[in-house]
Amino acid sequence: MGTKKQGQQDVRVLQLNNSGTYSVSLPIKEIRELHWQKNQRVTIKRQGKKLIISDWNG
Repeated sequence: MGTKKQGQQDVRVLQLNNSGTYSVSLPIKEIRELHWQKNQRVTIKRQGKKLIISDWNG
C-alpha cells in the first residue's frame, strides 16, 4: 500500500475488509520506535475527531 506525504504527515487510506471492518496500515518507523511487535495488543480511544492508538497494558 502506498503512502503520500502531506507536510509532515503520512496520509493513509482506510481499507474495507471482507468481514465488514476497516483497517489502516501504520508507518513501520513509528512501530519500531514504539518497540511494538507482531500481534501487539493496542487500545483505540476516540478523542473528538481523532483516534488515539495506545499500547494495551493488560
